[in-house]
Amino acid sequence: MYEMTAYCGLECGECPAYLATQKDDMGALAKVAEEWSKQFGMEIPAETIICDGCKSGKRLCSYCAMCQVRGCAEAREIPTCGHCGDYVCEMLQVNPGFASGGKDNLDKLRENL
Repeated sequence: MYEMTAYCGLECGECPAYLATQKDDMGALAKVAEEWSKQFGMEIPAETIICDGCKSGKRLCSYCAMCQVRGCAEAREIPTCGHCGDYVCEMLQVNPGFASGGKDNLDKLRENL
């Protein structure tokens, strides 16, 4: 039910890196990498944002692969941080996905638990 919602609440199915990966479109990935490089003020190579989704068990962008929120939620065996008794924790508050609409998604999810 929550397989395309990342633990932090980000909708993987709406992520431009995910969408470009699913289309196998390296040109689109390069554009996303360029945009994110400007947005975050650091070089982000296109090959590091290839991603099949946070919970796919397949290819993850380099950030998702090392995401502390993802590791915590997997260790707790919860489908999203919205299911956690410690919601909203400090780790989640500083997560970019949570800040990029994830909080709204998780708050809505919690209303229906």
